[in-house]
Amino acid sequence: MNADTEPTAAAESQVDARRSPIRAATPADAEAIIRMRSEYVLSAPLTEDWVRRCTDELVPRLTPRGDARAFVVDAPNGTMAACALGLIHPVLAAPTYPRGRAARVHVVATHPDHRRRGCARAVVSALLDHLADVENVTLFELHTSAEAALLYREFGFTGSPALMRMTRHSQSAVAAAGAQPDSTWVPPQQYADALPRAAAFVCLYVTDEDDRPLQLHSVYSPGHPWHMIGGAMDLGERPWDAAVRECREETGMTAAGPPQLLATVYGQPRAQRPYSTLQLIFDGGRLTAEQIRGISLNPREHDEARVMPLAEWEALMPARDFVRLRAVEEARRTGVAAYVDIWGDA
Repeated sequence: MNADTEPTAAAESQVDARRSPIRAATPADAEAIIRMRSEYVLSAPLTEDWVRRCTDELVPRLTPRGDARAFVVDAPNGTMAACALGLIHPVLAAPTYPRGRAARVHVVATHPDHRRRGCARAVVSALLDHLADVENVTLFELHTSAEAALLYREFGFTGSPALMRMTRHSQSAVAAAGAQPDSTWVPPQQYADALPRAAAFVCLYVTDEDDRPLQLHSVYSPGHPWHMIGGAMDLGERPWDAAVRECREETGMTAAGPPQLLATVYGQPRAQRPYSTLQLIFDGGRLTAEQIRGISLNPREHDEARVMPLAEWEALMPARDFVRLRAVEEARRTGVAAYVDIWGDA
């Protein structure tokens, strides 16, 4: 690699990039890349015989089926101003590069007339982006001079100039951090740790035979004194199974299926609860007067089960709780599932 990889001002690099766009190299660029390597990278220039030999080798490797990728900047006179060439090769997989694809940054060269203008930085950046985002490369290696090592450290390479290495994931994988497409090579625990935290709850909307909502009075939550039957899901528990369990624990009744979802309710994180909440509210059916009298409450959670017309509940509940109750009632009445995203808002 040449020494023209000393860091340059970002403004200069951007100006040159607009004047001389960076492009992917084609097999037709093979000879020019070899001559740049001969003149500005190797300790002794190649003979013309070696130039032809290396060009013949590089031409097929620069095709889509080959293992070489390069980016270049053209000079105004049509010659090559700068180039960066990488060679892709397989390695044994490891947690940080499970696809087992690596690349060696083999040539970085800039013609003397175009140095100190950010050309080397531009072609190296384009090459690394392409190798990571398109070619599924996660392990990068190179050797360079002590002066040029400063630039490569900015890109994320570490180690001595004799062997610098970097692991890098594609930008789409980093940005998605959750979509987890086939090209996302993040260890499972690292991926899980990056996901936003949320608590999942289930509820049953139960009424009497006159469609008056039934709610339970909490002994532990003064901020939400009345609420539907339900609670938090256990790890790995299916939502309907959780609803059946909560119903049995809180009332002594067994919820009858099949499951019918009435509403999805979302809550934003708050200072006292630094995670989102997601509630799935199922239709718990209509109870007879005898069934309501037979409810057996868990005294550690509730001290009353009450049935009232919907409008009368409003005076006993925070406004956001009543919005949820009203949306669920309408969902059952209309058959259209509700979506509520103000749960827990101040």
